[in-house]
Amino acid sequence: MRREDKARRLAAIAAHLDGKQVQPAAIVEVLQTLLRPGDRVVLEGNNQKQADFLSRSLAQADPGRLHGLHLLISSISRPEHLTLFERGIARRVDFCFAGPQSVRVAQLLEQGKLEVGSICTYVELYARMFVDLVPQVALVCAEQADPAGNLYTGANTEDTPTIVEATAFRHGIVLAQVNEVVGELPRVDIPASWVDLFVHADTPFALEPLFTRDPRHISELQVLMGMMVIRGIYERHSVASLNHGIGYGTAAIELLLPTYADSLRLKHRICRNWALNPHPTLIPAIESGWVESVHCFGSEVGMEDYIRARPDVFFVGADGSMRSNRVLCQLAGQYGVDLFIGATLQMDVDANSSTVTLGRLAGFGGAPNMGHDPKGRRHSSPAWLSLITADAPVVRGRKLVVQLVETFSKGGTPALVDTLDAVEVGRRSGMPVAPVMIYGDDVSHVVSEHGVAYLYKAQGQEERRAALAAIAGATSLGRRADARRSAELRAREIVASPEDLGIARAAAQHSLLAARSIDDLVSWSGDLYRPPARFRSR
Repeated sequence: MRREDKARRLAAIAAHLDGKQVQPAAIVEVLQTLLRPGDRVVLEGNNQKQADFLSRSLAQADPGRLHGLHLLISSISRPEHLTLFERGIARRVDFCFAGPQSVRVAQLLEQGKLEVGSICTYVELYARMFVDLVPQVALVCAEQADPAGNLYTGANTEDTPTIVEATAFRHGIVLAQVNEVVGELPRVDIPASWVDLFVHADTPFALEPLFTRDPRHISELQVLMGMMVIRGIYERHSVASLNHGIGYGTAAIELLLPTYADSLRLKHRICRNWALNPHPTLIPAIESGWVESVHCFGSEVGMEDYIRARPDVFFVGADGSMRSNRVLCQLAGQYGVDLFIGATLQMDVDANSSTVTLGRLAGFGGAPNMGHDPKGRRHSSPAWLSLITADAPVVRGRKLVVQLVETFSKGGTPALVDTLDAVEVGRRSGMPVAPVMIYGDDVSHVVSEHGVAYLYKAQGQEERRAALAAIAGATSLGRRADARRSAELRAREIVASPEDLGIARAAAQHSLLAARSIDDLVSWSGDLYRPPARFRSR
């Protein structure tokens, strides 16, 4: 955007302003006047906090005046995000994740009401905002503003500073919804010189407790897989720094650290430094002295007081609140840690995985950033060096990329398949390549309820497939496994069963978890953790 165009747009709404503050009743008219058809607009829909006052207001715009917007949105999380496409206000989207709205995204794509530019990773989308997707307008949210327009973003800073910088320094317009306007901020997270407008929203911005998992719902199968991860991967490779993806499988691992991992005398040897949202299921490990540091992508609803009490672990400002940063934490998870572990909906015979399935376009979030071996890494660590398999003058280590796969979903659908649904989805949607979340050649380990496949040790593609088949159970891939070949892979420690790792399946009991309910997590926190109402049992 040119400076002159920006000045004209702002001048056109002057009647609705008190300094930089927009009259809330005029917000729809302001948006219709500020934006132009076809504009690239960043709508802050992170995977946790949402600029929902602005998104709800934008959805009320007149499509005759405002149409064909190109949205840049990290997470398509709210119904009105897609109402924008149904009404024609928006046409094209570049996004990262659409878990809550994944079915509706697929439907609108099929109906031709929505065009996908790219399904990006978080870092990729933000990077492109400084290259070929520079926004004309950014619609963001913050906890507080002062009358000058300085913003305090608090614990859930997340994506906001990056979005604002990409917009403000190419003469775009930055409009922030805020929960309240105060005389003095606890700290300035975004300076007023980067902010053009702010509006006092009708309600506090929406915030999703995305990373909260109730321990009651962790299955004993997940306990078994967690034990295999600790014994067969974390201990074996001396994993000190790591990132956990979201899910019950990784929550089980976190809750096994003070119990099962402690029985192996692994404290201070593994799981010390984390790139991780403040998962409530990490509280027992923190309180048991396992965790030295946690840098966070975002915060988590109800964890504010606990975080404030643990500045020795979390990145907490002088005001007492944490300042998360999704971009920097993504980079920490990409380059600064030894291991990523997460789950997937589907995995094929070559260990390619995706959360894009037929009828569901969920996207990837940050998993591809976390779940690959960054070739630019140059610092060494025991875990990184432990994956060297060549004997040569010039070698390099590898990041551990671990995928958790229960062979069948609760509905009986196989998770290990011959061909990913993503291949057909990509073909139908005209995508240049299939929307794969994590490519198989980056995956070093796969863990199912039947064992661990150490894919990084396999010699060639055929042996990788055989190792994966050995832990694939009753899936079509597993039924094709050759028993003698699987035994030979176990003898060479390319595959390990629970028994090979010294784990008795009968020991994988729910009672082994350090906390078995949300109430237990509250007790571990000294009553500082205040879970959202839907997670409370009393």
